[in-house]
Amino acid sequence: MMCLLRGLRPHVVTIALLFAVCAPNHAHADSAFNAFLESLWPRAQQIGVSRKVFDAGLRGLEPDLTLPDLDIPGRPASPPPGQAEFVQTPGQYLRESSFDRLAARGRELSVQHRATLARIEKGFGVPGNVVLAIWARETDYGSYKLPYDALRVLATQAYFGKRAALFQAEFLYALKMIQDGTPRADMRSSWGGALGMTQFLPSEFYKLGVDFDGDGRADIFRSVPDALASAAKQLQSKGWRSGERWAYEVRAPQSADCSIGTPDVTMPIGEWLKRGFTPAKGRKLSPKELSLRASLLQPEGNYGPSFLTPKNYFVIKEYNFSDLYVLFVGHLSDRIAGAGPFETAWSKSDQLKTKDVEAMQQRLIELGIYKDKIDGKAGMLTRAALGQYQKANGLKVDCWPTAAVLSHMRR
Repeated sequence: MMCLLRGLRPHVVTIALLFAVCAPNHAHADSAFNAFLESLWPRAQQIGVSRKVFDAGLRGLEPDLTLPDLDIPGRPASPPPGQAEFVQTPGQYLRESSFDRLAARGRELSVQHRATLARIEKGFGVPGNVVLAIWARETDYGSYKLPYDALRVLATQAYFGKRAALFQAEFLYALKMIQDGTPRADMRSSWGGALGMTQFLPSEFYKLGVDFDGDGRADIFRSVPDALASAAKQLQSKGWRSGERWAYEVRAPQSADCSIGTPDVTMPIGEWLKRGFTPAKGRKLSPKELSLRASLLQPEGNYGPSFLTPKNYFVIKEYNFSDLYVLFVGHLSDRIAGAGPFETAWSKSDQLKTKDVEAMQQRLIELGIYKDKIDGKAGMLTRAALGQYQKANGLKVDCWPTAAVLSHMRR
């Protein structure tokens, strides 16, 4: 039996008490869920949602308990589904076949939308190939049809989600989108509630949506100019620096210390080069580029390519927190512009299972080396902490989680 009151937000408890305290069946569960949604009416009204739209939005809405990241009493927490950027190795995620296909299509679209992309770069400082790459990664240039009903996703996350307060606001802004003219049929989303060709949460749509085609409304679902300009405005709002690259592939020297590959260790690119790093493919850097502060990124530790990452790398990372996502978007943008593959190939290294990386992170926390969350993802902070552990214990320092290192930690 699932007690619906456990874990409810305080303002919901009184409403829920009008129904079953502990829901023995689906009908009672839905009653409490519906009562919660109804309690949001005053907030919806405050942002301009009519009662008619509010009632239509709630009609027949049921929670989707198959969604990840929910906090349901009596049920083990469900992690996000197998997001490729978190469960695949770099070599699996950054496949040449994908880049070849998407870059070819991107070059066609860059010709088709040349005038629009030029205006976007002039207005927001973000190159057209970068916003095309985001469009490609998010929805395969609009050909990928988002699988979820956005209102149902957002309502479920607002009630059962681990970030309920965030999703309550997003649910209300989704209703406002319908109020302001978005067809209900267009409200399709990812499991996290992101909408449109370039994946915006409803609140982001209101902050950053752009009417770039001049028809009087921002349309991130059907208008390519609006969707791409909105993505550019979002990057601009996060601090995109016009005229600067997203990253530089480099060859790392044998003496490179992978444990300093964190965002807080930065120095001018020229200083990295003095320490033995060499731009890939003989690239010559300008004095301005040499002066850019950057950090070191080695997605496979000492295996695979290395990168120096200036400000724009982290701007894209705010669009999606995964380093592999940023590498995909950044590299695809280069490929659309005519560049070739990475100089250094990805290795054949295996990815540890999530539970094993979590065990490794837990041990690193106990040792005071790692201070971030336990999420089972071998991100840059985990890799750097692992490198520090390897150095402290006389192991080979490669900053890559392996079964051998985990076994050493357990001993």
